[in-house]
Formats: sequence, C-alpha cells, structure tokens
Amino acid sequence: MRTQPQTNSFPVGRRRYNYGLDLSTPLVNPSKSNRRYPRIPTPKGVWVSWQHDGAQSVSRVRDLNVGGLFIESKTPPPVGTSITLLFSVPEGEIRSSAVVRNVTPGEGMGVQFMAMSQEHAVRLQTLFTRLLRSSNATPA
Repeated sequence: MRTQPQTNSFPVGRRRYNYGLDLSTPLVNPSKSNRRYPRIPTPKGVWVSWQHDGAQSVSRVRDLNVGGLFIESKTPPPVGTSITLLFSVPEGEIRSSAVVRNVTPGEGMGVQFMAMSQEHAVRLQTLFTRLLRSSNATPA
C-alpha cells in the first residue's frame, strides 16, 4: 500500500493554502527541536526589502520555510514588530506582511508570514519548490 506524503499548508491571513510540499522526510535538519517546518537554506543571492515605522532596509535571506524566514540584520527591530516584506526573485515579486518572532543580536531576525495575496502565495510556493529541488541536488 502506498502512503500519501505529509503535506503542509501555508498560512495567508485567515486562509491556509495547501502547497503539497512533501515533508515526510526532512530535507534540511531543523536547528531547533521545536521548529514546526524544516528550514530551506537560500542561495547567497536571495535578498528581501523590508520596512517598518517608515524605515526601509535590504537584507540577505539566510533561510526560509513554509511559515517564515530568517533575515540577516545587524540591527533588527524588536520581537513583535510588524514589518512589510518584498522579494524580487525569478518567480516574480512577492509581497507579504510579517511579524518578528525572534531576534539573534548581531545576526538577524526570524519572521513569520502573516498575510499575502493568493497570487504572491503561489509565487512563494514556486520559490519553495525551486529551493527544495536545489537542496536535494546538493550532496550532504
């Protein structure tokens, strides 16, 4: 009997979009035992523009997962801060609102996606798929 792979849904506002990412076997080991989704390391060329309180910054994305991402920043805003994200990737422009969930001083911040349009959620899914394929192609 063939079992269905475990799938995950992506939170977007109050809706959850199921993207069918196969998480039945870890592709990347989570760094924390309490992490809900495995992290996907990003190539050094993935950057995000983010803003809060009228200030705008551009930073490297260290890794991302279905629920959010880690943004490198020497001076991240405090936990609980709402920010706006803008990715410009081969899949197209991706905009999202997010909230800072954790801060590592001098390194950056972990943020959780809070809301994005369905069109941008589909682009984000395409980005996940591409990064998952490239992480599977890289020898461990």
